[in-house]
Amino acid sequence: MIYPIILCGGSGTRLWPLSRKTFPKQFIPLLGEKSLLQLTLERVAPLTDGHVGGITCVAAEEHRFLLADVAVRAGLAVRQILEPQPKNTAAAMALAALAAPADAMLLFCPADHHIPHTQAFVDMVRAAAPAAKAGRLVTFGVMPSYPSTAYGYIQKGVPASDGGFEVARFIEKPAADKAMEFLACGEYLWNAGIFLTCAQTLLDALQVHAPDILEVCRKAMQQPQQDGLFTRPGAQVFAACRSQSIDYAVMERAANVSVFPFDGLWSDVGSWNAVADLAKQDEAGNRAGGEKQHAHHLQASNTYIHAHGHRPVVALGTQDLLIIDTPDAVLVARASHAEAIKEVVARLEALDAPQAIQHRRVSRPWGWYDSVDAGERYQVKRITVRPGAKLSLQMHHHRAEHWIVVKGTAEITNGDKVTVLTENQSTYIPLGQIHRLTNPGKVPLEIIEVQSGTYLGEDDIVRFDDIYGRIVEF
Repeated sequence: MIYPIILCGGSGTRLWPLSRKTFPKQFIPLLGEKSLLQLTLERVAPLTDGHVGGITCVAAEEHRFLLADVAVRAGLAVRQILEPQPKNTAAAMALAALAAPADAMLLFCPADHHIPHTQAFVDMVRAAAPAAKAGRLVTFGVMPSYPSTAYGYIQKGVPASDGGFEVARFIEKPAADKAMEFLACGEYLWNAGIFLTCAQTLLDALQVHAPDILEVCRKAMQQPQQDGLFTRPGAQVFAACRSQSIDYAVMERAANVSVFPFDGLWSDVGSWNAVADLAKQDEAGNRAGGEKQHAHHLQASNTYIHAHGHRPVVALGTQDLLIIDTPDAVLVARASHAEAIKEVVARLEALDAPQAIQHRRVSRPWGWYDSVDAGERYQVKRITVRPGAKLSLQMHHHRAEHWIVVKGTAEITNGDKVTVLTENQSTYIPLGQIHRLTNPGKVPLEIIEVQSGTYLGEDDIVRFDDIYGRIVEF
């Protein structure tokens, strides 16, 4: 069988304001009701031959519950290796290879790519399996359909007996004239960042070409913390790891690299232009995403609108624009500037704007909350708790809270009292009072929470008991 390893890193900057560091694009349903990560999990599942727990995700600690929720939606048992810090793909792949049997065949896939034809993808991977079993480092290149300057390229070398090609060279994102030349030549493929290899083959290559990365990862995995499906490498050791991509660390240096062409549809969904290209256009070249019924084009051309749905978004007389609407931030940009959006995020981070990092709606393992309003000494949130879920037993040093139930049933621990509230009932949690909110019902619980006090930060939480293991962190 093949063991898929899904690489779930990424800072979420290129698709801001929809994608953000705390909720990057792989978790967002960009192209329908399913997220890119869920589509990826479903795409690789046939390769496991039904083996339970055959899929592993390498992800950030802060995204573990988001990932677990996606796995539940996909109906799959997914193991997680949680990186203490992001160190790029070479380290992520090393951790996964060290955790796998030496003879295991590993398929490394980014979590946020769009490949709509699952069977074509599965056939491509299985066709390359003999080469990987024979000790090759296999990468996959996409047959280019236009002269893209947003992708790296792989130049095919001589054909190999295993059905692939030797790799002549890897090329960084080219200028427009070079991209046109590559397309016309027919020898170049888009670098898809997908790899197939046996675990020991990858470890041997790392030992030769990036021994320092391998050594740090090996030490970090000697005594990992195991918590169900979560594996945590040693954080202090891993902090010393050098950050480098697998392309630079290994693929561009190794001699045993093969590339297999893929002629199916593929996109790394790496910019708003890429997202727009996946949407249907009207006769004027206009496109829409998100809640499309709220996007309106009037006398506009080549304008993409991603509407959130809480208000109409109207483009009047516009041309070559990207308009991205979210509850707490709006982006308006020329399509030609799509690759520079990360500069916007950097500017907002420098200004300490929370919109650079997180959404108004924040996911938690028990559900989510939406920050509806805030001012001096007060904050209002709409909290949704999944059926059967519960918040930690906790207290706050600097704030009191008022809770109003608007939907469902709430079981509330307030000091030494436990009460049950239903719709239109409320309670008050005094400052310093130990409390807990639980949803004992079969439908989502929604409450309005009004916080008041001298400090309202999320780190003003002292946890006494938490079923999600968050005693230290918020």
